[in-house]
Amino acid sequence: MATLRNGASSFFARHRFWLIATAIVVAVILLAAFNSMRGDVLPVRSAHILRGSIRSVISTNGKIEPLNNFEAHSPVPTTVKRVLVKEGDHVKRGQLLLQLDDDEARTSAARALAQLKGAQADIHAVEHGGTQEEVLTTDAQLVKARADRDNAKRNLDALQRLQKNNAASVGEVREADAQYRTAEANVQLLEQKLKGRYSKLEVEKVQSQESEAQAAYNAAQDVLNKSNVRAPFDGVVYSVPVRAGNFVNSGDLLVQMADLSTVRVRAYVDEPDVGRLAPNQKVEVTWDAIPGRKWKGTLSTTPASVKLYGTRNVGEITTQLNNSDYKLLPNINVTVVVVTAEHNNVLIAPREAVRIDDSQSYVYRVAGNEIHRQPVQTSIFNLTQVEISKGLSENESVALSAVNNKPLREGQPVKVVQ
Repeated sequence: MATLRNGASSFFARHRFWLIATAIVVAVILLAAFNSMRGDVLPVRSAHILRGSIRSVISTNGKIEPLNNFEAHSPVPTTVKRVLVKEGDHVKRGQLLLQLDDDEARTSAARALAQLKGAQADIHAVEHGGTQEEVLTTDAQLVKARADRDNAKRNLDALQRLQKNNAASVGEVREADAQYRTAEANVQLLEQKLKGRYSKLEVEKVQSQESEAQAAYNAAQDVLNKSNVRAPFDGVVYSVPVRAGNFVNSGDLLVQMADLSTVRVRAYVDEPDVGRLAPNQKVEVTWDAIPGRKWKGTLSTTPASVKLYGTRNVGEITTQLNNSDYKLLPNINVTVVVVTAEHNNVLIAPREAVRIDDSQSYVYRVAGNEIHRQPVQTSIFNLTQVEISKGLSENESVALSAVNNKPLREGQPVKVVQ
């Protein structure tokens, strides 16, 4: 027996190190298993459910356009004579803005007017059977012809009576009848000359010449008018790309002005967001050049179709803004925010706290030192927040994420850290 005890003691003495090491390993394994069963304490970030206001918005870029715009272009190749305004000038309706060299335009207008008057005289002549001199001459000839006809008629009647009494021969009567018929034909010819002297083709030719002359005169007057550019309404000059002495070709831009007291914003919304748009939704516009300033309006038009714009499928929207201080300039790029929904005095959670599983929204509610899965119903949302319409109360705490990026699980022990 003593030998057995001595042998055991000797065995433990010889293998004490390995036995202690084995015991430690077993203890570690058991501890890890125990911790695995109860769950590690996970450091998490959290947030409280607060009551407040939330907005759902669509943000995009837009461009400012004049609502009432005017552009003047050169009607013909010519030289700029005078420029009477500069960019930024406020002008009144009818004010002279710019003049072109219009000497040639004036000459063309005078020539066209002379041609028009000549054509109108020809029309008058056609309508009245000739010129005034021709008409007077024909009238005099017609008076004489009618008198000759009447005399020939009286002579024929007299001879016919004498013939009945055998006082005139058949030859005399026949000659008198021929003279009467000739006189009558001459009267009819002169009457026809006064009523229908010109053929249909001749009339159409003169009418065509009158139309061409009128068109030439109108064109010359148009060039003359456009050579002296006047403001069609009160507004602001925002572009004058020419200077006095510059040569300009036909169609070159001379001046641009607009009534900038009200401006239009045109923007494009990506196709997935088009369904959220509705008329009269609130619109907020900002411009990087004036930080902190915000212009407000409502949607004037919503997309009627979706079209390709660059590489994007977009719908076009517009809104009008009051610009009575003239700060917004034509063609500038602005940021456009459309408020598609806005709720006040509602429960709000950070958007990253809400998860979705099988179309069911839920959060991990922090209860003591653990988290528990809590189904919720949501309403509107934006990039950072979401409205909680059911499932949570004000001031409840929800987990956002683990500090070490480990996944969250039901019943997980946690420690809230900031």
